[in-house]
This record gives sequence, C-alpha cells and structure tokens, in this order.
Amino acid sequence: MTTYIVLINWTEQGAKNVRDSPKRLDAAKKLLGDMGGTFKAFYLTMGECDMVAVVEAPDDAVLARFALILAAGGNVKTRTLKAFPEFAYREIIASLG
Repeated sequence: MTTYIVLINWTEQGAKNVRDSPKRLDAAKKLLGDMGGTFKAFYLTMGECDMVAVVEAPDDAVLARFALILAAGGNVKTRTLKAFPEFAYREIIASLG
C-alpha cells in the first residue's frame, strides 16, 4: 500500500454545511475502504489547511479516483502528497551514490 498525505480545505459549500462534515468524513472513509484503501489518521487543523488525512491506497490511480469523487461532491478541495516511509527515503538517498 502507498501512503498519501491529503491536505483538505472546505469550499464555501462545505463551510456552510460544516455540521454535516462528520457524516461526510464517515462516507469518505467507507468510499476509500470500498476502493481497497484506508484512513490511517485524520486531523482538524488550524492554519493553511482545514483538515489533514493520512491515507493508504493500493496505487496512485485509486487515490486519484477517490480525490476526484470528493471534489465532485463540492464540499472540499484537496491537495495530495505521496509519502515515502523512512526506509524508502533511506534507500532513495543511498541510491544517489
């Protein structure tokens, strides 16, 4: 499984319906689970992003479909970062020679 950091901001629509946000989070967790992925962590944040999720998905295409489905709902905008665990980071750096 590949790990991704998803930076999330409410749209104007999402902010107006913020009280429904926990239900939307539950639906997003189910959707990703049905796609073979999982939420590893979720945070409400202060600052540049409204929320941050750490998720795992089988591949980039699955995560792209997931993000597009979220965007189509109109409540959030996302930015996704592919995350490399420490062992992969060390391998990548070591391969530089």
